[in-house]
This record gives sequence, C-alpha cells and structure tokens, in this order.
Amino acid sequence: MCVYKTAWAHRANSDQNLKFRNPKYLSILNHLWFYLPDIFPKLNKVLFLDDDIVVQKDLTGLWSLDLKGNVNGAVETCGESFHRFDWYLNFSNPLISKNFDPHACGWAYGMNIFDLDEWRRQNITEVYHRWKRLNRDRQLWKLGTLPPGLITFWKRTYSLNKSWHVLGLGNNPNVNQREIEEAAVIHYNGNLKPWLEIAIPKYNNYWAKYVDSDVMYLRECNINP
Repeated sequence: MCVYKTAWAHRANSDQNLKFRNPKYLSILNHLWFYLPDIFPKLNKVLFLDDDIVVQKDLTGLWSLDLKGNVNGAVETCGESFHRFDWYLNFSNPLISKNFDPHACGWAYGMNIFDLDEWRRQNITEVYHRWKRLNRDRQLWKLGTLPPGLITFWKRTYSLNKSWHVLGLGNNPNVNQREIEEAAVIHYNGNLKPWLEIAIPKYNNYWAKYVDSDVMYLRECNINP
C-alpha cells in the first residue's frame, strides 16, 4: 500500500503544476464524451476519434464487432510503454483499493467504438457522475479524463486487437515501424504533435501525406506539413 501511495503521490505532485496550466485538463469540453448518448440520442453506436488521430485503413469492421455486452471497445495499454491502473489512480485510498485491481490494463482513449444502447441500459453517465462526486477533493485521481474513464468503464471494456490502434507517435521515438504501417489508426498522443516543430521527424510523413495545404485554416495557422 505504501508503495502505491508513494509512487502515485510523486507522479501527482511532479505533474500537478504543469497540468493545472494545460488547457486540455482545464476545458470542460474534454468531458463531453461522457455524454455521448445525450449528444446523439437517436444513435445506437458511435465510433469516437480523437483530433490527433490519422486513419490509415477502413474502420467499418468495428461497426459489426460483438462487444459481448460491453460498452466500450478499445485497445488495451499493457505494453512496456504504457501503464496499468496504479499509474492513474490512488490505491492508498480505500475507495480505489477495494473496487479496482492495481495491475489491471488501462485502455486507449482516442479510437473507441461505443455501444450507446448498452451505455444507456447500464446508466454509464451516472457512474461517471458518482465517481466525480467522490473525487471532489482530488484524492482518488488528480486531473484529466483518462482516470475517470478507466473507472467508469471498468469491466465494461472489450479488448480490441492492437492493430486497430497504435499509440505513442507524439511521445515515443521507438514505436515499431511495421506496427505503424499495419495499423488501422495511428495516434499522436503526447505533446510532440506532427504539426509542431517539436514533432518526432520520422513520424511526420504518416500525417503530412493526408494534409491538404490548400485549406484556408491551415494556411492561416501556418501549418506546413
């Protein structure tokens, strides 16, 4: 228990000041995806794609997948470069330790197939609300939408084959090239976005080849692939 407390507290304290200044943690818009059934009341499924995603292959196969009664279809993140539940949640808190497994795989946010019918049936948005209320003093997790997402979809996530979604192109210079090229979706998660000068150069072309430089907004923002 002390190990979890020390590790979690160290990560939380070291990141806290930067996160409090980062718009992606401050904006309420980042939490909109917890309300997908309300935003799309007539839909029974939604394929969610983040804004730093590149789609390389046909994704229609996701639509016919049987999620086995789960709400969220996602790639698990248990590889060497990714973290499990104890990275995101405070397991020194009994509310966390008695409800979750510290060694459980997290799942990737950014390319998800959501069964909205099942979401409504299981009242998932209220699960999210309940845990947000319990975390009002930020003792269960600090900031961001991934920790409450892991909690909300705990035991409600169907594991997709990792070839659907390869992550790390915005933070990891060692992503396997073959996995990138075979992936249906690649994700520039992290701060090193391909449209920034700090991007990882060897990944730039996977994004740049799809960019239409004639789009007015790209020119106005001086985005040159």
